[in-house]
Amino acid sequence: VQLQASGGGLVQAGGSLRLSCVVSGRTFSNDDMGWFRQAPGKEREFVSAINWSGTSTYYADPVKGRFTIFRDNAENILYLQMNSLKPEDTADYYCAVGRSSTTKLIIGLASSTSWYDYWGQGTLVTVSS
Repeated sequence: VQLQASGGGLVQAGGSLRLSCVVSGRTFSNDDMGWFRQAPGKEREFVSAINWSGTSTYYADPVKGRFTIFRDNAENILYLQMNSLKPEDTADYYCAVGRSSTTKLIIGLASSTSWYDYWGQGTLVTVSS
């Protein structure tokens, strides 16, 4: 299983970026997926999750209303649209394959790193003030 994340970069505060994660080696459309991030010196934290069909999504409070997670099951791609970026969004962003295939996300599980079996390599997002 391989996850290839891309789309990170340097952007000014208030700007936008779209992250992509291409998944290969498994049936992408069966899997719940998630995005996490890790800032320097901090633990990896949950950003957003989406169920296999795209009908259930969940966001961490710091990104709610600014970020949107969505997926293209035909192309095996997971996305994270990030708008109104803030300097505190600066981090490496990781996509991950969940070990569930749910009709509705189980929030306590979907936000936990231990619920994800496969991880991408990370893409760096830097937001300047």
